[in-house]
Amino acid sequence: MRKSFLGWVCPLVLLVPAAFAKVTVSSPANGSTVSGPVNYVATATASSCSKGVASMGIYSAPGVLVYVVNGDSMNTDLSLSPGTYDTTVEEWDNCGGATTKAIKVKVTSGGQSFVSVTKPANNATVGSPVNFVATATTSCSQGVASMGIYTAPNQLAYVVQGASMNYNLALSAGTYNTVVEEWDNCGGAATTPVTITVNGGNGEKSFYNLQAGSGWDVAGQGPPNYVDCNPCSDVSWSSNTNISSPSMDGNATEYKLIGNTPYWDVLWDDPLIGTGSTQGLPDSNHTLVPTLHNFTYDVYFYSGELGSSEALEFDINQFFDSTGYIWGHQCTLAGANEWDIWNDVSGHWVGTGIACNPKENQWNHLTIQVQRTSSNQLLYQSITLNGVTNTLNTTYNPGSAPGSWYGITINYQMDGNSNDTTYGVYLDELTFSYD
Repeated sequence: MRKSFLGWVCPLVLLVPAAFAKVTVSSPANGSTVSGPVNYVATATASSCSKGVASMGIYSAPGVLVYVVNGDSMNTDLSLSPGTYDTTVEEWDNCGGATTKAIKVKVTSGGQSFVSVTKPANNATVGSPVNFVATATTSCSQGVASMGIYTAPNQLAYVVQGASMNYNLALSAGTYNTVVEEWDNCGGAATTPVTITVNGGNGEKSFYNLQAGSGWDVAGQGPPNYVDCNPCSDVSWSSNTNISSPSMDGNATEYKLIGNTPYWDVLWDDPLIGTGSTQGLPDSNHTLVPTLHNFTYDVYFYSGELGSSEALEFDINQFFDSTGYIWGHQCTLAGANEWDIWNDVSGHWVGTGIACNPKENQWNHLTIQVQRTSSNQLLYQSITLNGVTNTLNTTYNPGSAPGSWYGITINYQMDGNSNDTTYGVYLDELTFSYD
């Protein structure tokens, strides 16, 4: 008797919540196929809670909450990229209860929001902290509201306002199925999964916000030989840190070329490792620099005066054993609008055929990846501008190091045009990574 009595009571207890709480979804229909933003219309009741329904939300996947509204009803358009989604509409009442309704939907076209993750690469092995670099776009007229990083389902580790992020997330060693998500101001969201393995800090290392640091050297250069001078009679310059607007994170630096004579340039140089290190890594025993092979230059730049520039240059340099590895990258703006790369042996710029069309009055995101190969050649790997990656896979032999210089440096250079017109460029979130 006792066994049959308990067998009857348990199902009754399990059915109580369903009898007194309900989520009704009138749009979209379960199993439907839609295009464009998905219209979610739903209501909820919680008869067993005298305080009523507190809020409702939509999960685009298990653990991925993309929309929340206060109250017992919702009517929102959710931007989803093409694909099939096992979404869930959930209500939470004011007594601590909750009820869900599963809705499968297939989106065929009109994905309106996208997340582009530049770093870390999917399935990469990285050190901690992990540098997450990502941007988001949306067709929502009110733009992207914020972006975030999930380290696991329901574990939101970081949120930033706006359509871009460059954040160093400390993680313990292990494998993580992270998700970078954006939320727009129309109730939409988009995600990009990134699986990473954190090796406890023994992999890639990075220097962050270098544009805000001290220790940059600067010099002018002019035709025909472009020999460094400081001061110079034919060109001058300025740089101002802690610029809050325009800025990605309130800490941009403005660089300005003040022209006087045609085709004069201004070069800023930051010695990161080795001689004169600005990062506390002089490598006096010469045991670090020769072991490093992979380098990434990641920066945001902004200008409303790009039409006054002949070119913008972003360089990575490695010097040891009287050998110089100079990975020069030049965005030629006057006429060609093309990326050039530097051949140090011949001493010439070489056109790549890759277009360089940065946007005026907007932040442009540039990522450059290079490598010193196992046979000690310079390998130009890729250039990514505003989410578009072009692979080069071009190799050159190294040149000679200037004097006894030892270490790793980066350059930022502004080239004057035929009138040497004065112009300014802002840099922000400048990151250099190496291993």
